[in-house]
Amino acid sequence: MNILAPLIAAATATSLLAQTPPPPIPPAPAGLMAPDSPHTKTILDAILHAGPVMYVLLALSVFSVMLVITYLMTIRRGAVVSNGFMATADALLRKRDHLGLLAVSNRHGEAIARVVQKVLDFTTKNPNADFQQVREIAETEGTRVAANLNNRVTYLADIGMIAPLIGLLGTAIGIVKSFAALSGDLGAARYALLSTGVSEALINTCGGLAIGIPAMVFYAFFRGRVQRLISDLESAVTHILALLSVHHGEGRMERTPVLLEDEF
Repeated sequence: MNILAPLIAAATATSLLAQTPPPPIPPAPAGLMAPDSPHTKTILDAILHAGPVMYVLLALSVFSVMLVITYLMTIRRGAVVSNGFMATADALLRKRDHLGLLAVSNRHGEAIARVVQKVLDFTTKNPNADFQQVREIAETEGTRVAANLNNRVTYLADIGMIAPLIGLLGTAIGIVKSFAALSGDLGAARYALLSTGVSEALINTCGGLAIGIPAMVFYAFFRGRVQRLISDLESAVTHILALLSVHHGEGRMERTPVLLEDEF
């Protein structure tokens, strides 16, 4: 019996240990997750959570895209000087049918049609006016049309300058948040707040540049197109004035080109 007693005691202790549950395993920290864990935060989520400044940049991007589409459809040669209108104006002026050309100009929406309309409206109401006054009317209206074309494309230049500055504002806000996380006694959470602030700063910087650079590129493109259209308008106005000078008995006058003032 004395020999079997130690064996019975050992067997009893082994059975008791087997029935005791193991201690719980503490969960792993959030920053030590397995590298193959799925990422649920997308680029769009990062942009939308980059602070309130990002919503302003998104609005500017939508507005700039709308401007580019509008300028592609409206800033073209057919909207300033069309071959059809110039052929009609040439034929009617050679016939000295000013009233017929005035009616045609009222039906057309080209820039040259508005200039011709102003000129013919002045000549029909003032038949005794000299040709210098007619030229001044044409130059004034042509300058107004040229300034209107130039002013339209400056909206893209404004966006190109404002967007990086707004992005810089978002960058400063993100850096302030990062320093606030470092100065606070938040323990392990400070590193998450620090990375969030740095991410917000970089996203706002990239957003401002991503909007400003294309806006300036399209501004340069449309500015060049506007200058070519203004040159075509000057040539068309000079041709119209040369035909009108014949009616005013100044057919031998020097055909100096009409210079339209612009802002660039």
